[in-house]
Amino acid sequence: MALFEYFPNYIWNLSVAIAMESGGRIGEIVDMCEPIREAAKTGDAATADFMRQWAKKGDALLELAEEDAAKGRAFSASDKLERASLYLFVAERMQAHGSPGREETYARARAAFDRSTALGRLNRERVEIPLPQGTMPALLTRAPGPGPKPCVVYCNGLDSCKELLYWTRLPEELARRGVSTLSVDQPGSGEALRLQGLPVDPRSESWASAAVDWLEAQDEIDAARLGMVGISLGGHFAPRAVAYEPRFASGAVWGANHNWREVQDKRIAREGENPVPHYWQHVFWAFGAQDMEDFLDKSKEMNLNGHMDRITVPFLVTHGAKDRQISVDYADQLFDQLVNAPRREKFIFTEREGGVEHVGADNMSFGRDLIADWFADTLGGQLG
Repeated sequence: MALFEYFPNYIWNLSVAIAMESGGRIGEIVDMCEPIREAAKTGDAATADFMRQWAKKGDALLELAEEDAAKGRAFSASDKLERASLYLFVAERMQAHGSPGREETYARARAAFDRSTALGRLNRERVEIPLPQGTMPALLTRAPGPGPKPCVVYCNGLDSCKELLYWTRLPEELARRGVSTLSVDQPGSGEALRLQGLPVDPRSESWASAAVDWLEAQDEIDAARLGMVGISLGGHFAPRAVAYEPRFASGAVWGANHNWREVQDKRIAREGENPVPHYWQHVFWAFGAQDMEDFLDKSKEMNLNGHMDRITVPFLVTHGAKDRQISVDYADQLFDQLVNAPRREKFIFTEREGGVEHVGADNMSFGRDLIADWFADTLGGQLG
């Protein structure tokens, strides 16, 4: 199994893969991509063309959704709003900080997502978790049935948002197994970065502990059965949080980002693929850094060596065998250092299953199922 490679560069193809795996429709994706196929050869210089085409399709779907809503067809309107929101989020994600139209596109994406939630009666509630400065916006997806449920805190990577976390369908699969999910826009991502200016906090236990505090106050959550998982750069944040927050009972990573500081040295040396265009502009923005020296200083602690022996709960490590962004070697390093976990498992996705690319961009179903089963098993959910 391989990434669908419509364009001549990895970053643009990754955006297409994100859209396809998040519920986009292939015909709509072709409509958006065909006019800019040649422009993709120029890479970063053509990202405004990308946003223009994808936002155009998103706006067309918004118009169609309004027609459905006017006829009382709320579910149909919600379906169109979901895709409109997705395409607008993907368009916004591809732009450099400060690019014309980026803020407006993000606002339209957020509004469409919220309207879709209401019209579709979707299992997600927007909540805000207090932080020492500002708040951490999140989406709560509830497991069905009476009584307190276990819950998993699900955090972003460098360039994702809580809406994309929801669209991985991991919250849906966890709910199916009797486990609720709190998908967070932690500092440095999503709304926390875009609307509040909160930069990355490498000591992830600080904001993860705030999420635990909030969950402990919810009657519908069993605070003795909390887990944490992170995707992409979240594969660095989640292990660190589980190591330093003793109230987590289980952990997992969807991509092992064990030594992210080292990854930056490799990217400076042009080793490995970047996740977004204008990469350095993005990380400076996300970290609140003035320049490369400031960024490297702010990220210098982002190495999990010497911390993982603090994890004393079950932990799952997953990674794609052909990850072009983050070396599979980091999965081995993370797993080998979980010396005090009472149960540790490692699964490297190969061509036999799929999900070989970065966080399963070629096929998220295998990672999604494995992680959902892991938490159902370790937090007392159900496997079937």
